[in-house]
Amino acid sequence: MTAALFSAINIVTKPAESVGNALTSREEVLLSALQVNRRCLLQHLDSDPGFAEVQRLRDQVIAEADWFSSAVDNDPIWAYVQECLLLLLALTRHLSLELDLFKQTPQPVNIVRTPESAPPLPPDVLSVTQQKTLTTALQFVVSLGVCPYLAPGVGVPLVHRSAFGAVVEKLIQNGTNKILGDQHLLTITNVLLKMTVLSSLATLVFTQHLGDLLAALCQLGYQPPKKEWETFEEGKELSADKRKMCRDNLKSLLGKVYQPIVIKELLILQGPKSVPVGSSGGREAQGRTPAWLRRLCGQLLSERLMQPHGVQAVVRAILEGTGAESDWRKCDSVAKILVTCPQQSTSTDSYYKQVCPQILDMLHFKDKLTAQQFQRVATTALLALMQEKSPFAQQYLLAPMLAPLHRCITPSNPDLSQDAVEEWEITQCVDDLFKICVVGNHTLAPLLTALQEVLPVIFTLFCFTKQNVSHLRGPCQEVILWYLSQSEKPASLSALRQMSGLKQPEYQVAPGFQFCPGTDGGVRLRSRNNCSDEDDVLYEKLSEEQWRLECLNEVLAQLKDNDLPGDFFLDLLQDLTCWAAEADEEPHQDLSEMTLLEVEQRVLSRTERQAQKVALLQVLAVMVECLPHNLLLRKPTQVVEFILSLLQRACVGLIDEPSSRCYNPVESQTLTMGMGLVATLLSVPQVSSEDYHSMSRLLSPLDTLSQLHSEVFIQELASNLKAVIATHGAYKPDDLSTFTAHSSLNSDTVQTKQTLKTTNKTKTTSTTNGSSSHPKVPLKQPATSENTNESINFPGKPLSDWILEACDPDVPTKAFALRGLTQLVQRKDPEMVQAQDKILVLFLENLKHEDSFVYLSAIQGLAALADLFPQRILEQLLQDFQGWPSLPTSNKHLSLETRLKIGEVLMRATRAMGELAPHLGRPLLGVFLRSTKDPDHSVRVSSLSNLGELCERLDYALGPLAQELSTCLTVLIKTEKEAEVRRAAVHVITQLLKGLSDKTTQVLADVLLDLYRALKWVVRSDPDNVAVLHAQIALEELDDAMRKFIFPEQKLEKKIIVLP
Repeated sequence: MTAALFSAINIVTKPAESVGNALTSREEVLLSALQVNRRCLLQHLDSDPGFAEVQRLRDQVIAEADWFSSAVDNDPIWAYVQECLLLLLALTRHLSLELDLFKQTPQPVNIVRTPESAPPLPPDVLSVTQQKTLTTALQFVVSLGVCPYLAPGVGVPLVHRSAFGAVVEKLIQNGTNKILGDQHLLTITNVLLKMTVLSSLATLVFTQHLGDLLAALCQLGYQPPKKEWETFEEGKELSADKRKMCRDNLKSLLGKVYQPIVIKELLILQGPKSVPVGSSGGREAQGRTPAWLRRLCGQLLSERLMQPHGVQAVVRAILEGTGAESDWRKCDSVAKILVTCPQQSTSTDSYYKQVCPQILDMLHFKDKLTAQQFQRVATTALLALMQEKSPFAQQYLLAPMLAPLHRCITPSNPDLSQDAVEEWEITQCVDDLFKICVVGNHTLAPLLTALQEVLPVIFTLFCFTKQNVSHLRGPCQEVILWYLSQSEKPASLSALRQMSGLKQPEYQVAPGFQFCPGTDGGVRLRSRNNCSDEDDVLYEKLSEEQWRLECLNEVLAQLKDNDLPGDFFLDLLQDLTCWAAEADEEPHQDLSEMTLLEVEQRVLSRTERQAQKVALLQVLAVMVECLPHNLLLRKPTQVVEFILSLLQRACVGLIDEPSSRCYNPVESQTLTMGMGLVATLLSVPQVSSEDYHSMSRLLSPLDTLSQLHSEVFIQELASNLKAVIATHGAYKPDDLSTFTAHSSLNSDTVQTKQTLKTTNKTKTTSTTNGSSSHPKVPLKQPATSENTNESINFPGKPLSDWILEACDPDVPTKAFALRGLTQLVQRKDPEMVQAQDKILVLFLENLKHEDSFVYLSAIQGLAALADLFPQRILEQLLQDFQGWPSLPTSNKHLSLETRLKIGEVLMRATRAMGELAPHLGRPLLGVFLRSTKDPDHSVRVSSLSNLGELCERLDYALGPLAQELSTCLTVLIKTEKEAEVRRAAVHVITQLLKGLSDKTTQVLADVLLDLYRALKWVVRSDPDNVAVLHAQIALEELDDAMRKFIFPEQKLEKKIIVLP
């Protein structure tokens, strides 16, 4: 039966055969084809037995259809449309009966169905050919029965749809009877709505002709009644009941169709607000959209927008199908639509109350294809709302979005067993902030104000994520950086003070609660477990403060192109100056005249001030240690501010009681260096007027120093600098650069002498107090650079004096003398060359000293001697390194510490060999290989370290010893129990491969496979992670060498050979 119905539909919609002659127009050909197909269908229904059931269903439909008329010979187009409608209704009735029967029929019990077998298809499922046939029939019905009766400006004209549509439009303009237009429209819309009862038929109707159906229902239900003089015939207007039925059908249709499609069709139906005068096409020909239709579409669109999930429907309707890279103008246009409150809304508050949560929901899309578009629309709409409707944005956008962070400040869940704030809430809140602030990147006062309240919580969250692995670390840091860079300078400095702990924040994480790791890489807020031990509580507090400072400096380090780190640093220095001034101005009060309560308050206030001073100094110390100078002082004005704070601190106390000030060499040298920096700035060939204007603030402290400071040099320098600044460079002394150099040199020399004097006093005092042995003086370890002595100006003493001072029991004197002897060795002093044996003995004996300042000076001296006299010195050092003392006065066996110190000397000497390593390194190589079997693992590690340094410099000279070296390293890697020794052995291979580089395949051709297998064994089997890391690095070096060998670099060379 279904096949017969589709055969009938196929007959009535089949293409026309050659009708007429060459002079016949296309419209006439189409009209003739429609009449022929209708007559052919009626003939088949009357004569063909296969169409008996079709004829029966057609008769039943005719009996129920009050709109059918047999007297339509004068209107062949409507006669054809009637036959199509009858067949469509017959098909709908038949499929509905078959579907009801299918649902009522029970499934056969004897048929066994596996999980893989498909369920039986319902009878309303159509094949591709049937869908195509039905689509053709619907196109004829809409083109011939709907479009001719639509008012001008309603719907899309046929001429704009296809080339065939232009032919149909000409046909219907000449051959349709528009007197019964509304009746025909009502008939067709009712038939199409009856077809939509079945889902298979509704899909074809809605996907192809939803716009036409909506246009017809809007015209039937809402078009204003025509005036009497415009009516063609009396009694042809629709009744009020029918118009109400059309409005109800329209409302029902809008509610059950996919909303983005409905919105898209309503936008098309609404049309543009105005049509350009010079435009051509359908809108000008048809006329602009009627005002009643524009108002109706606007009302319907507003209703779609304000319903649940209406915002997403609007966005999908406009952006769906544009792909991931949609036009940003469309996104901004949609955002403007969402921000504007429609006129049909009952109140502005209710509109934003319903729309704002939906805008926030668009930030949480997970689908990558649509997330970018929706997030852009949501971000633009949020920022526009904050700018234009700030109260509503604060109430319905910012408050719900930041609610999880506000609950961290005041938790509402006191239950200790549950999370105060869930992980997904914090994650969603931070992600939303990142998208709005960082991605949106639009500075707005309401957003900055709202973010300022929760910034301490975000920073605490960032500090916690730095201690753990969390995906919130990056977004938190970016949000903090965005706020600091976008806010005004006072607000940014205040925020930095809160984050550093110098200022108590108004809003912070509630006491008794802490962040904990989440299960999905996020963070949640839980109650803190109380600790009874006060020491543990204090330690936790101090470590947390230190960690917050380190995290703050990491944030400041990211502000490379911003002046904020320098401004914050100078602000803290200004506070330090104020503290110093307040300390000098604090009056002395007699405690006997005060009550006990006043004394207690005074002590508490002083303790609080001292705590603030300590916190300030701690912040400054961490900033100076962690941040580079070019970030703290990146502009000349900031350098001037820094010098101003330095000079102001130096002037504190000079005005009131200059005579009571005791001499402080550190302060004096610091002041000299600061004024030397000013002299350097003034020594530039061209100093701008702006720089002179900023330096004018230095005049007052420079004047104070030039008059009241105790040192003449500082007075003269301050006076000269003041004159240069005051005259804007008109007066500039010739020795200004000399002042700069002298201040720098004097700083180094005086500081060194003062340190030695202070250490000497400490040493003498401790000896006087009855110490029986040489006490240990805690000294800062000197730099290990071999050129350290060159920066110190040693006085010109005879060699004998240096040797005598080197034997002095005083530690500073001994160390200073050893440094002086080292400088003589580096200068190749003739007296030193004659007394090299004595100097060698002196250095070797001082290696055993327990003070680091002494034995490091001896190590540096021995390295210098080995560089000057390599063969003789290295022979003795190798003998001592193996445990056999070269000096007759030494013990028979050297201690482990002394041997390790000699190993350090040998390493420095190896580095200094340079190109002489192949000549001088053979003895060292043998000793280092033998020492890898030493009983003490520390000596084995030291030998391997020196072996790596030596192998890195031997190049081709390593070839004959490659097999022995490979065997030694392979055995150590696989049999050594100490992890440090295995690490050192693997590191030797790394250094060997780095040193050989492109020569690896030539020098190590015989042992390369053994080394590769040893490294792979370490990666797979060694339990020590550090050894595995070293092996992976070595394998990367080997991989680079082999790639260069197998795939050499292609060079474009041209060779010219001259034949004899």
